[in-house]
Amino acid sequence: MVNLLPKLRRFAMTLTRNGSDADDLVQEACERAITRSHLWNGEGRLESWVYAMTRNLWVDEIRKRKVRTGSGTVDVAEQDNLHIEASADKAVYAKQLHKLIMTMPEGLSSVFLLVNVEGHSYREAADILGIPIGTVMSRLSAARIRLATMISEQTERRA
Repeated sequence: MVNLLPKLRRFAMTLTRNGSDADDLVQEACERAITRSHLWNGEGRLESWVYAMTRNLWVDEIRKRKVRTGSGTVDVAEQDNLHIEASADKAVYAKQLHKLIMTMPEGLSSVFLLVNVEGHSYREAADILGIPIGTVMSRLSAARIRLATMISEQTERRA
């Protein structure tokens, strides 16, 4: 479970768009996974089970927040919490890429992160997010096009 924490936090960031909310979500998901570990049937990847649980917890939280007002979220542009072990150049690139991913709508960023960053199959991503596999494919395509466009625009601005 400890090895899953960085991946789970990145996934939580695509859902919450806020560092403190992501941390709370990860903590709640870990607590739930531990207390309900007897419910995991051993089929598939444990990682996918925890991701799906995290997504479901966030959906529940969104429903609760609709009742309340003023959730006090921080804009995603202020977030820069990607922690990696890499050379300085790779770290800078990863941070920039993370910011670009986080500017995409939640549906696109979550699919992109699960498939392209975390290496889940389309089927696993569909199960985690509770959407049809065709939706995963179309969102992934849209996310890739959007990311390529954003990178191209940044490159043009620098030139």
